[in-house]
Amino acid sequence: MKRVFRIRGKGKLKDVGLRGLATHPEIEDVNTTVTLIQALIPLGLRAVGEALAAEVTRLVGPRYSRTSGIPGHVRWCHQQGSIYLADQKLPITYQRVRDRLRKTEVPLTTYQQLQVPRQADAGLFRRVLLGLSCRNYEACAEAVPEAFGLSPSTVSRRFIRASARQLQALQARRLDTYDVVVLILDGKTFAEDSMVIALGITLTGEKVILGFVQTATENEQVCAAFLRELMERGLRIEQGLLCVIDGAKGLRKAIQTVFGDQGIVQRCQWHKRENVLAYLPKRQRASVRRKLQAAYEQPTYEAATRALGRLRQELRLVNESAVKSLDEGFEETLTLHRLGLFPRLGVSLKTTNCLESINALLWQRTYKVDRWRTSDQKQRWLAAALLDIEPRLRRIKGFRALPLLRTALHAELRGKVNLDESHVA
Repeated sequence: MKRVFRIRGKGKLKDVGLRGLATHPEIEDVNTTVTLIQALIPLGLRAVGEALAAEVTRLVGPRYSRTSGIPGHVRWCHQQGSIYLADQKLPITYQRVRDRLRKTEVPLTTYQQLQVPRQADAGLFRRVLLGLSCRNYEACAEAVPEAFGLSPSTVSRRFIRASARQLQALQARRLDTYDVVVLILDGKTFAEDSMVIALGITLTGEKVILGFVQTATENEQVCAAFLRELMERGLRIEQGLLCVIDGAKGLRKAIQTVFGDQGIVQRCQWHKRENVLAYLPKRQRASVRRKLQAAYEQPTYEAATRALGRLRQELRLVNESAVKSLDEGFEETLTLHRLGLFPRLGVSLKTTNCLESINALLWQRTYKVDRWRTSDQKQRWLAAALLDIEPRLRRIKGFRALPLLRTALHAELRGKVNLDESHVA
């Protein structure tokens, strides 16, 4: 039974073991999982039957034997019961054993262990998270002929337990084991609330979910408390931190308040471009969008500044409000240019797209929830979805240049210190 199923890969077949089959990335679709359960349950039941028969033989000896086994232990009768295979509850008939000397039932250890749904919450949790609603779970279970269905209320209670554990794990996660060099902050809307999510990028390019905070708006007080909580859990900023944000004033003030000079801000160029275009007539937006994009794509700080300066002069003839929008946070949109790393890291860090893509994956896991009732529900779903997404996240493009970013941040901080000392003198 070591090889029970074969999956076609790129031009070849791969053998998948029974244990690896449940988590194989190519078969995570719910419909496929049900099909595989239908195929594997008979094998699992057969293995269970063999294990139970082996334990009975150890207790009473082979059938019709009078000399082996434990004295006084005899086969009694057959009993109908149920066991769990993963999160499927299945009926089974098993052999009972009795101690005739003590006139008591002898419990079968194998049967007792199989009656505990050890991974029921985890398996059910993933199916609900990936789009199988609580109401439909019973029908899905009934698609497996041997399985008992679970009621919607049972599914809901188990999902709450599993997602609560995920929320606790995320909130208690220590951050001092991660060498974070980039912090990306952005919001995700759930009903009337905004969840500000913090994504860290380590020196080797891995993406780590640091946490989130629930707030009505991205205001300074809430965001500052959130950043302090990240530092209490071990987020290190002594070597400088590039903070990529969308331009929300509350987030910007919170970074200044909590991180001080150690938080060097890169404003999202996409959000800046859209803010400027919002002031212009529709017929002019396509042309200005191209020019803004071309200016921000310049490889050096000097070239980008000149290109944006020319565009600024053009916008003054059209809309002064658009010019003011372009001027607001102008230097912070060019932080990577100023650090000399835009050609190597701009594709990944010039915008908040790293978090926007995560938000799209969050939508895939939460769009079927048509009513957000409580804060606890929102936070449990968000934590569960984030921790489910995190292992699938790839390193950022240009990650080999992140040590250069760390060096550039050091130089930036030293420059500010020297400048402050000269003013004092």
